Amino acid sequence: MRILVLGGTAFLSAEIVRQAVARGHEVTCLARGSAADPPGGAAWLKADRSLGAEAYDGVEGEWDEVIDVARDPVPASAALDALAGRAAHWTFVSSCSVYADAAVPGAAEDAALLPALAQGTPSTPENYGESKAAIEAATLTAASGKAHLCRAGLIGGPGDGSDRYGYWPARFARDNSPAIVPDIADHATQVIDVRDLAAWILLAAEQGITGALNALGDQVPFGEYISASRQAAGHDGDVVPAAGDWLADQGVSCWAGPDSLPLWLPPGHEGFMARSNKAAVDGGLRIRPWQETLADTLADERRRGLDRPRKAGLAPETEARLVGILRNRV
Repeated sequence: MRILVLGGTAFLSAEIVRQAVARGHEVTCLARGSAADPPGGAAWLKADRSLGAEAYDGVEGEWDEVIDVARDPVPASAALDALAGRAAHWTFVSSCSVYADAAVPGAAEDAALLPALAQGTPSTPENYGESKAAIEAATLTAASGKAHLCRAGLIGGPGDGSDRYGYWPARFARDNSPAIVPDIADHATQVIDVRDLAAWILLAAEQGITGALNALGDQVPFGEYISASRQAAGHDGDVVPAAGDWLADQGVSCWAGPDSLPLWLPPGHEGFMARSNKAAVDGGLRIRPWQETLADTLADERRRGLDRPRKAGLAPETEARLVGILRNRV
C-alpha cells in the first residue's frame, strides 16, 4: 500500500510508520519534524500544516491510505480538501472524548456525541472533544464511504509523552517512601497499548474497514493495576489511600497536569474508562495482556529517568507533604 501519514514523528504516528514500513508498505510522512525525524524507511515531505492548502503542494499522486491524527479542525479540513479525493481509504484518529456522556459504563459507538466545535472557534485543550467531533464530521463529508473514525481511548506504552499511564510504575520504582493513591480501587482503568493501536489502524486500512469504532484496551480495576505496578517496581513501602474530596481540597488534580494523580477521574466520569471495545475486537483489534504493557512501560520509564520532570503526577515534595498531613490526622 502507498500510505501517507500526516505526522509520523511523535508517539502514535511514529509507531504507525514503524509498523507500516515493517509490513512492507511504501510510507510517506508529511511533517515539520520540529521535534524529531520520522522513523527510518519512510519518505519525508517537510511541510507546516498551519499554512493550509499550501502545505500539500508537494503531495503527488494517488494514495491507498491517508492517516491523520489532527486535533485542530482547521488543518484537518485543509488536508481533507487537498487529499480526500486522491485517497482510497482515510483514517482519522479520533478520541472517545467525542462522546457527550462519560457517566455510563459499557457505552458503545452509538452513544451521543458532543456538538462539533463551531467554525471559527479556536481549538483548545478545553474543547478537545468538540474539536475531534468537528473533524469527524468533516471527514465523513469529504471521505464519505471510505473513512475509518478510530476513536481511541487513553494510549499508553513505551514512548508516551503524556506521562499518565507511566506515572504509577515510575513512582513505585523511584523510591520506597509512602505513596499517595486515590481511594478508587474498584474503579475501571482502560488503556490501549500504542503498539496495538497502530497495528489496528494498519489492519483496518489494509482491509478497508470503515465507520466509527472504539479502539480501547480491556478494563482493569485501578487497585489491581496499582498492585501490579508495585510488584513490577519492587515497591514494598506504605501505600496511603486518600479520598477524592480531600485530594481536591489539597489542590491535587485528576487525570493529568502538575500535581495530579493520573487515572483518577472526577465524579460523573464512571464510564470514561469503561466503554465497549467489542466492535473493534470483533473487527480484528488485538489487545496484548495489560501486564505486558505495564512491564514495557516501566522499562521505558527507567530508560528515560525516574527523576525526570513529568507532565503528570505528584512531585515528590508534594506527595511527602500530603502524606504528613494524612498521618497527622490519624
